[in-house]
Amino acid sequence: MPETNEAAVFAALGDETRLALVKRLQAGPASIVGLTGEANISRQAVTKHLHVLEKAGLVTCARLGRTTVWQLERPKFDDARHYLDIISRQWEGALERLRVHVED
Repeated sequence: MPETNEAAVFAALGDETRLALVKRLQAGPASIVGLTGEANISRQAVTKHLHVLEKAGLVTCARLGRTTVWQLERPKFDDARHYLDIISRQWEGALERLRVHVED
């Protein structure tokens, strides 16, 4: 399993506003102005949420002239999906063992 900090990833995704930002960034890179246009929160608040996502490795930013553009780090989402798949298989195995035990 790759070295990742799953707790930080899932903590970052555990906020409605950050999930909305991730959803918006699925359409492609965007600036703070583009991300705040649809939200009812300030640019400072959006920036704060983006920095939480960045610290978790879910987004990166790049300067294009005077504009900072944010984009998703898709490999980090793949790592999270892989981690959830492992947990899902563990639960399926545990539930199957319980079913066998109960039916005996």
